[in-house]
Amino acid sequence: MTATEREVLEANAAFYAAFAQRDADAMDALWAREVPVACLHPGWEPLSGREEVVSSWRRILLGGGAPPDIRCEDASVHVAGDAAWVVCAEIVPGGSLAATNVFVRERGAWRMAHHHASPLPRPAPRPAGFRS
Repeated sequence: MTATEREVLEANAAFYAAFAQRDADAMDALWAREVPVACLHPGWEPLSGREEVVSSWRRILLGGGAPPDIRCEDASVHVAGDAAWVVCAEIVPGGSLAATNVFVRERGAWRMAHHHASPLPRPAPRPAGFRS
């Protein structure tokens, strides 16, 4: 893993730490200021623009809409110059979501430009007598 990939994963971890700690100010600080941003929360209409996106996070984190526990698993990082994205599973009580988090490098720091989370289907039950 490259140093840049580690930096992006650290930014991704900071996003999930802010989410888990319901820290709206930390969440605000993570979002890009110099590029357009967007967000797709599960079940919501697409949000566009920093003010709208950060406002949605404040409502979620401070208004009781955040799950009581969330963690990121199976994160894979991809870097293309000053842009990067992380694909991962968000584990929440009762299920999991697929997430893509897009980051851009602003003034030497990785900032979030896009977040998209969608529910993952539950695994299909295995037939009786199935062996793996």
